[in-house]
Amino acid sequence: MKLHELSPNPGSVKDVKRVGRGTSSGHGKTSGKGHKGMKARAGKGPRLGFEGGQMPIQRRVPKRGFNNIFAKQNAIVNIADICERFNDGDVVDAAALIASGLVKKELDGIKVLGYGECSKKLTVKVNAFSASAKEKIEAAGGTAETL
Repeated sequence: MKLHELSPNPGSVKDVKRVGRGTSSGHGKTSGKGHKGMKARAGKGPRLGFEGGQMPIQRRVPKRGFNNIFAKQNAIVNIADICERFNDGDVVDAAALIASGLVKKELDGIKVLGYGECSKKLTVKVNAFSASAKEKIEAAGGTAETL
């Protein structure tokens, strides 16, 4: 294959629409903009969401609920998953959890939940624990350290 043999895929390249070049071109006179109106004028058209004076959809639809933009979002992991991945005596922290694939991103912190059982003696260092998770870690002989 040589450079002069290259060509675009059929149908991928279209001719440029030449507007305002006479009525026989099909794009003459109003140049595909119709008659008068805001979109026929030079410059920017109506603002985003404008529906010609009709009540716009973002105002017609009822608003419900509340979104707390200041809420802390913790990455959660279960005690059963931690015990499955780590060996007896390991130190489990954010870096170890991310490396093991249990947590994708740390977000605002990591919280360990008490779902499942754990019999391994682990040192877990994360931002938060549920009461049952802390109880299970300490019952197995490990330590639960809050950062």
